[in-house]
Amino acid sequence: MTGGGKMLLACLTPLVLSGCVSSAELADQTTPYKNPVAGFQTVSARTALATGKRTVWAQSQEENRTLAADVHALVHRKTISADTAVQVALLNNKGLQAAYADIGINAADVWQQMLPENPKVSIGIFGIGAPELILFRALESMVATNLQAMMTRERRVDLARTRFEQTQLKAVEGSLRLAADTRRAWIRAVSAFETVAYLKQGQIAADAASELAKKLGESGALPKAGQAREHAFYAELTGQLAEARLNAELAKEELTRLMGLWGAEVDYFVPDRLPQLPQELRTGSAIEAEALRNRVDLQIARLELELAAKAFGLTEATRYVTDLELFTGIEAEQEIETEYELVSGDLEESKSRKVVVTQQLEVEFAIPIYDTGKARLRKAELTYLRGANLLAEKAVNIRSEARSAYTNYRARHEIGRHYKRNVLPLRQTIEQESLLTYNGMITNTFELLADTRAKINTLIMLVNAKRDFWLADADLNAAIYGPGFGGGSGGDAAPAMADAGGAGH
Repeated sequence: MTGGGKMLLACLTPLVLSGCVSSAELADQTTPYKNPVAGFQTVSARTALATGKRTVWAQSQEENRTLAADVHALVHRKTISADTAVQVALLNNKGLQAAYADIGINAADVWQQMLPENPKVSIGIFGIGAPELILFRALESMVATNLQAMMTRERRVDLARTRFEQTQLKAVEGSLRLAADTRRAWIRAVSAFETVAYLKQGQIAADAASELAKKLGESGALPKAGQAREHAFYAELTGQLAEARLNAELAKEELTRLMGLWGAEVDYFVPDRLPQLPQELRTGSAIEAEALRNRVDLQIARLELELAAKAFGLTEATRYVTDLELFTGIEAEQEIETEYELVSGDLEESKSRKVVVTQQLEVEFAIPIYDTGKARLRKAELTYLRGANLLAEKAVNIRSEARSAYTNYRARHEIGRHYKRNVLPLRQTIEQESLLTYNGMITNTFELLADTRAKINTLIMLVNAKRDFWLADADLNAAIYGPGFGGGSGGDAAPAMADAGGAGH
């Protein structure tokens, strides 16, 4: 083999070693991860399964304009339902779009891990400017290849793929969390406005009682204590109404924030009242199994344990050798040969130059004298053990959350039905009978107004019960699909009317 051939072979050796995967095979493997929406199909399908709503990953100005038009058509100057609010949030929330971008980042990471590491080339020139030479004395060229990176490539790619899958599930979890939070916010906003409506009715009755008490007091027919009692009740109810209005506006603003609306898009409405309680409830015979099968956070924990196991295997494989590199190259050195020749009795000197090319092969690695890898191995082992315990705890908690959510769901339905079927009809009967006795001049105006106020107070309790049921319904869905039991049911109760005696809340 000629010197040039040997030189070429020496330079190409690391490239051949690093090219264990052909270009065609590498292209086939990396193609799925080069897709601009790689992995998003899983997020879209899983979110649609749990919510019945579509999700979009917008990556261009045109796509953002299209989404903005869709959102405008859904909400602008319209009364939106809970389903519409959830759909708008999934399309328009920018925090969710940021979570989707993480999928692309991890897809690019898998793509990068699949690529062989670039070889490092170094060139050294020695003896520049030596008086007896024209250019240089020696030329050295080396190509370095990280052998450890080559040997661990498949393991690193496997780790990156698992992280990619985990990121997809985290995006699903974020989508489901946003959907659940938006539905809860819609329920709270509607119930708050429904409470305001009933408090307005109560304020009308209290105003009438206060005005009547004032006139009766002026005529001397009602003592000051009775007048003060009615005036105090009206004043307290006015304060409660102001607080209820504030709560309603804040609840709607929370809904607006979750939907990602601003500017003209905040000009939307929510219904005046919550839906009625359903006649039939979901079955809970296999609620635990359903939760274990569908919960996204449990699947994320499983992948976390899988990552720890794979990281442990990689740590064990590189325990002793942490940095192994192969250096191959050539060294070209100019040698000057001096020859003497006898010419006409005189000794003449002649010089000639010759380039000597030699191949070089070096291996560089760290000697594990002090760090033998035991500490890293122990750390990886305990990381896996921690993940296994966290996964077991997560499974136990999910079972409990599913049972609690279903118990709460059924109990809230029973409580709501109790107020609707038992308490409210009694209050309506009392009010009707009071009206009859008032028309017959058996009872006075104050007694009639007191019964009306009591009925309105019962209506507010019914609103609270409906709100708590629909929150429990949202929590049950979260307990089955993720991200978990929200505990939103039975939140801050809407203010009930003050008693006629003047006691405030």
